[in-house]
Amino acid sequence: MTFDRRRLLVTGLLLVFGGCATRGGGVTLVVRPGQEAGELEALKGAQAGPMGLALKVLSHGCTTKADFTFYAGQAGRDRTIAFARKRLDVCKAAPNVVEVNFSYDELGLAGAATVRLLNPVN
Repeated sequence: MTFDRRRLLVTGLLLVFGGCATRGGGVTLVVRPGQEAGELEALKGAQAGPMGLALKVLSHGCTTKADFTFYAGQAGRDRTIAFARKRLDVCKAAPNVVEVNFSYDELGLAGAATVRLLNPVN
């Protein structure tokens, strides 16, 4: 077994700056930890499943899937996806985390092997 310092360094940098990757249904989802970034929704979690992406978002009682818009793009061989709210959740219930699901087809990500989520996940 050969020790390759460059490969170790690149792998370490990807882990530090690329966030964690979750795999589901043949799709690798790469997320980045962090705080709110402008118009992008700070997510409480994200997971790639066999049929699509499941996002965990903060809600005050009125958040639905229809409240979100997304942009799918390409970065090299990887596909990218970013989510933003179209309208704020103005309800007054105690904040809780809800799950919002999107299929790969509706996101335009059908057949993608790696999806890079641009939203911060905290």
